[in-house]
Amino acid sequence: MAQGALRGPSDYSGEPHRHPSLRINAKEPFNAEPARRDLVASYITPVDLFFKRNHGPIPILDDIDSYCVTIGGGPRRLSLDDIRRLPKYNVTATLQCAGNRRTEMSKSRKVRGVGWDVCALGNATWGGAKLSDVLQLVGVPYHTEITPSGGKHVEFVSVDQCPEEKGGPYKASIPLGQATNPAADVLLSYEMNGEVLKRDHGYPLRAIVPGVIGARSVKWLDRIDIIEEESQGFFMQKDYKMFPPSVDWDNIMWSTRKPQMDYPVQSAICSLEDMSAIKTGQVTVVGYALSGGGRGIERVDISPDGGKSWFEAHRYQKQGVPYVAGNITSDKWAWVLFKAIVDVKGDIEIVAKAVDSSANVQPESVESIWNLRGILNTCWHRVRILATPKLRSFM
Repeated sequence: MAQGALRGPSDYSGEPHRHPSLRINAKEPFNAEPARRDLVASYITPVDLFFKRNHGPIPILDDIDSYCVTIGGGPRRLSLDDIRRLPKYNVTATLQCAGNRRTEMSKSRKVRGVGWDVCALGNATWGGAKLSDVLQLVGVPYHTEITPSGGKHVEFVSVDQCPEEKGGPYKASIPLGQATNPAADVLLSYEMNGEVLKRDHGYPLRAIVPGVIGARSVKWLDRIDIIEEESQGFFMQKDYKMFPPSVDWDNIMWSTRKPQMDYPVQSAICSLEDMSAIKTGQVTVVGYALSGGGRGIERVDISPDGGKSWFEAHRYQKQGVPYVAGNITSDKWAWVLFKAIVDVKGDIEIVAKAVDSSANVQPESVESIWNLRGILNTCWHRVRILATPKLRSFM
C-alpha cells in the first residue's frame, strides 16, 4: 500500500491552486479545462493549463520517502528511487478525456457526465520509466502476451477514493502485450514537461498509456497487478464503453461491450468560439487534430461554407520541423496543430474534419455517434461566424 495521508471522500479542503482562467465544469470532484485559445497557443500544453479530470478528492501523499508501489501482485515493492534508477524516457503524448466535446453531443439528446467543451485534452512531455522495464524486474519479459500463470492484463490501482467504487480506489487495465512492448511507450511517469508531477496530475507517480483514452492513464499509483481478465473496476466495466444510439438507460447491458481503449480520429477549431462576431476580411483558423493508437494525421480539411467546399489546412507540431505522419521526426502519440486562412465576407459556418494515416475520417453528424454517456464525440467540428463590417478610419 502506498504510504501517505489521504483526504476522505467528502474533504476537498486540500485542493491545489489552479490557474484562474480555467473553465470549471465541476467543483467536487474538481474538473476543469482551459480556454480554447489558450489550449492551442503552444504545441506543449503548460501544466497549469492542462485539463483536470478527477473522480474523487485529490490524494495527498506527504511521506514521499516511504512511498512505494507493489508490482506484479507479489512481494516486490518499488520505491520512487527504485523507479528513477531505471532508464528514463521522455514521451510526448496527448491525453484526451473520452468525454471531450460532450456538451456538444448533449445538444442532440441528453447524456450523462461532466459537460466538456473541446478542451478536455492536453499535450505534454512525460518523463519516467517504461512499464516494460519495470515488469522485467518481476520476471515478465518483453513482448509477453500471457504469463505461465495465465496473466493477460496489467491493472493499475490508485490510492484515491471514488464514490463509484463505493469509496474504493480508481483502477483500470491494459493488455499485457501492450504493457510489455517497449515500442508502446507505456510509462510510469514522475515528470511532466520536465518538472515533478503536480498533485492534479498524479504526484508522485502515474501511468501514461499513449494513444488510448485518458481513463486508462491512472494517477497516484498504489499497485500494478498482473491479472487474468480485464480489470473489474467500475470505470472499465460500467463506464467508458461505446454504445449505439439505440441504447438508453432502460435497456443498457454493460457486459455486451468491451472497455474503450484507442480513441477515434478527432479535430476541433480553437481560435474561434461558436457564434463569434468577426470583422469581414481574412481570419486565421487554428485548432488541433489527433488519432489513437499512434496513427498520424494525414490531413485536416477546412470548409468555409458549412461543408459545401473544402481546402487543406497546414499541419504542424514542432517549430521548423515539417510534420509528416509516421516520420521519425514527428511525435506519433501527440496531437497535430493546424492553421488555415478563411475569407469572411458574411455570416458563415467554418467546419474542420481530420483524416488519419489509416484513412479514418470524422463522421459528419453527431446523431450517428450519439451514445448515452456522451463519449467519443468526434463529429465534424463547426463554428458559426457573424460578420461585422470593418470599422472605417477617419482622418
